[in-house]
Amino acid sequence: MAGFGRRSTDIPASVSETKHSEPPPITKADEMPKVNPELLGTKEKLYGLLMEQIDLTTASKLTRDDLKRQIIDLIGEIVMEQKLLINHLEQQHLANQIIDDMLGLGPLEPLLQDESITDIMINGAYQIYVERKGKLTLTDIKFRDDQHVMSIAQRIVTAVGRRVDETSPICDARLLDGSRVNVIAPPLAIKGCSISIRKFSQKKITLDIMAKQGNISESACKVLKIAGAVRLNVIISGGTGSGKTTLLNALSQMIDHGERIVTIEDAAELQLQQPHVVPLETRPANLEGNGEITMRDLVKNALRMRPDRIILGEVRGPEAMDLLQAMNTGHDGSMGTLHANNPREALTRLENMVGMAGINLPSKAVRTQISSAVNLIVQISRMRDGIRRITHISEVVGMEGDVIITQDLYVFEFQGEDESGRLIGEFKSTGLRPNFIHKAAYYGLDKALLEAM
Repeated sequence: MAGFGRRSTDIPASVSETKHSEPPPITKADEMPKVNPELLGTKEKLYGLLMEQIDLTTASKLTRDDLKRQIIDLIGEIVMEQKLLINHLEQQHLANQIIDDMLGLGPLEPLLQDESITDIMINGAYQIYVERKGKLTLTDIKFRDDQHVMSIAQRIVTAVGRRVDETSPICDARLLDGSRVNVIAPPLAIKGCSISIRKFSQKKITLDIMAKQGNISESACKVLKIAGAVRLNVIISGGTGSGKTTLLNALSQMIDHGERIVTIEDAAELQLQQPHVVPLETRPANLEGNGEITMRDLVKNALRMRPDRIILGEVRGPEAMDLLQAMNTGHDGSMGTLHANNPREALTRLENMVGMAGINLPSKAVRTQISSAVNLIVQISRMRDGIRRITHISEVVGMEGDVIITQDLYVFEFQGEDESGRLIGEFKSTGLRPNFIHKAAYYGLDKALLEAM
């Protein structure tokens, strides 16, 4: 066949990890007719014959469309030669599965292309869960075996210059589209390699879209817009999967396009729209245990890069100290996310993380630094109906004795649920005068702020 051909006897069989002894699994039940064991046996036989005749070296140079067309032609020839009972639709599905294995992420490809899916969780070879609209469901997709999962995991992390194996079984990475990936491999993962993928939405989520979706009220949305525009230092707090990074992306859209922004993350996933953005990413240690670059190293370096704002994808350790110092030394408008269940707990966690820096400061000194650095805490939660809602917009007012004083500007009050199970509630303004009203006045937004309250 032109440009593709069958494997000649002088080409070694072990060209690529994509040569397999058995076919990939059927993907979604709704994508293909139900099959019986006899048909599965036919497909296994066809797959084996096909992989014997594919020249992987030539195939790797073809575009996806050309490769698919030639694989379908080759499948048709083998079906006729062997007189196999497999129809044209099933031949096309088999071709798609082979191409996904050779060029993509195998059985994960249809899940990655499904825009309704926000998270993919692989627990070994035979258990793949997905999240749709905040709800977890088990799929019928399976890998061939544990080695198949491991090879896909290695393909993902190798693409961003990282590695995962028995000596380094934990790894954070990202896909080409910005989706965040965590891999934990045996021996730590007892049931086989586990991969967690937080998909990056191709739709740009803005604060206005969040208001239309019911994640926040229109008036609270205006308050957050003003907070971003007047360069408040903002901490976004929430649990795992609550939408912290999505909210951070939305809030960052209020940053002026003339500002220089440095973003710091373990695995780069922020998608800022401004033209002057410098994304930085941590680096794990090499095989000898050397060369690690931590979040704290990057925050310290970012201060030498003349940033207008520093944005941390997630504050989780001693880098909290450096972020607070940056917020206190002229880098107004800096932002970060952290894991906490409410705004008060976020302040406590921030204080504990400053303690990880190894600097022996009295509690009052740490709290004073936090109260002078952080202006706003935005709490976001994924509720039991699967919808993410901003439950608190809390302002840090100052210190009273040894205690940090905060005031809630907006809170979400739960009122019940409707017939479909969707929670009903109201985003209520507390009516308090924001402490940052003078800063809003400096930018000419004080009247808009008072109207929003």
